Amino acid sequence: MSAQPWDVRLRKVTWEAVPSGFSVRKRVRLLVIVGIPLVVWYFGWLLQPDRVGTPYLYAILMVAEIFNLTQALGFWWTCSNERVREWRPPTEWTAVDVFVPVYKEPVDIVDLTVAAAKGIRGAEIRVHVLDDGKDPAMADLARRHGVNYITRPDNKGAKAGNINHALTKTDAPFICVFDSDHVADPAFLEATLGWMDDPKVAFVQTPQYYANTDTSRIAAASWAQQALFFGAIARGKDGLGAVFCCGTNVLFRRTAFESVGGFPTNSLTEDFELSIHLHEKGWSSVYIPDVLARGLGPEDTASYVSQQQRWARGCLSGVPRALRAKLPLKLKAQYLLSGVYFLSGWTVLIYMSFPVIRLLGGGQPIGGITAPEFLLHFAPYYVCALSMAAIAGAGSYTFGAFALSAANFWIHVLSTIYTVMRKSGSFVVTPKKGAAARQPQAVMPALVAVGILVAASAYGLIRHPNASTINNVSFAALHISILMTGCWAALEKPRAPALEPAEAAA
Repeated sequence: MSAQPWDVRLRKVTWEAVPSGFSVRKRVRLLVIVGIPLVVWYFGWLLQPDRVGTPYLYAILMVAEIFNLTQALGFWWTCSNERVREWRPPTEWTAVDVFVPVYKEPVDIVDLTVAAAKGIRGAEIRVHVLDDGKDPAMADLARRHGVNYITRPDNKGAKAGNINHALTKTDAPFICVFDSDHVADPAFLEATLGWMDDPKVAFVQTPQYYANTDTSRIAAASWAQQALFFGAIARGKDGLGAVFCCGTNVLFRRTAFESVGGFPTNSLTEDFELSIHLHEKGWSSVYIPDVLARGLGPEDTASYVSQQQRWARGCLSGVPRALRAKLPLKLKAQYLLSGVYFLSGWTVLIYMSFPVIRLLGGGQPIGGITAPEFLLHFAPYYVCALSMAAIAGAGSYTFGAFALSAANFWIHVLSTIYTVMRKSGSFVVTPKKGAAARQPQAVMPALVAVGILVAASAYGLIRHPNASTINNVSFAALHISILMTGCWAALEKPRAPALEPAEAAA
């Protein structure tokens, strides 16, 4: 392969996809036995009539709490149904088209991706670079590697349109898709192609692994979020028959594509909606939990924000489609759980607002209680919910990942507003290299929230230095610490890229 010797995508995989001797299903089910009584303990107390403080604030609190409870129960349900599939090698020789869609990505990033695609074993491999950027350097790269180079007259439909166009120019019965930065393992088809012996399987999905986790705080935290999804959550969805396509590191059956007319081109998350169409048509999906391609995650906050905005707007816009879909109830519920997850930022905004409202002299959602009484009922339930994520992720889900998500609450809020207003968005490719400067503008909404929390706390302490104020200042301080942890990567000076020799690939 023609790659720089320090390319992180050549390093040994550091994530154990299925922890040895660790059954997520058993441990999650055990925690559910503990968690359900704690849910009853907290909500039984919270729903008592004398808990109502300011009625409209209490109503808002209940909406947020019920939403989070639904997400927690959905997470428990999903993880407790995990299925771990084994590799299934191909049983006969066949042709596979490998698509590498690109749009103005750095040639040195795509170079290794194409070289790795050529080295996939187990079938007649036909590699195609799908260049929506019409870059002469990319055309030269394709010539150097001896692979097919495909362009089109326009860029309609972004990545989805690019792949749909390539479908009309190729004819292999199976198709692999790798994003421009994802380096395939030679054994990719040896693990996945055999599952296509079942004629009802539309696609086989594998994890979207980030190999650059040590380059920045953002890369590490965003991978921790990915690891939870591509670990316990994806295995659980597979157990429920509800794995959806994630756009890269995936093997498709061409006839399945053709049965639904290819990728939908009116969505920012075309893979999410494609999966709904396929499952609605009766096709099934498979998830192989092993890392079979190594990619690059966002290395700076602006890149992370760009990625999350696209995912949030795409998945939220897909919720109505999931509601209309003629799917079994458990599949519909799984799609809805994934789609409405991107409303979570609203609950962060709501919880942050309560101490501010109280400190500025307004009401409070829960009345007639003390802080110890609240913590006695809330803390066990909250700790159990966090423990579930930690245990399901086998330790891969970190506080940094949690804080990064919380600090970007505004993405969910803004995406919801844009979705309701039906404001169109454009497909933006996540940058593959981090910026060399601080990015305070990328976290400005969170910094504004911190400023409001600090100002309200100061005002409250000056005007009413009593126990109630101290309690609310303490909650404000908790929010400030989480937000600042999530913002810190954008405020500190970026680290210089580490040009270290790569370890031998596994």
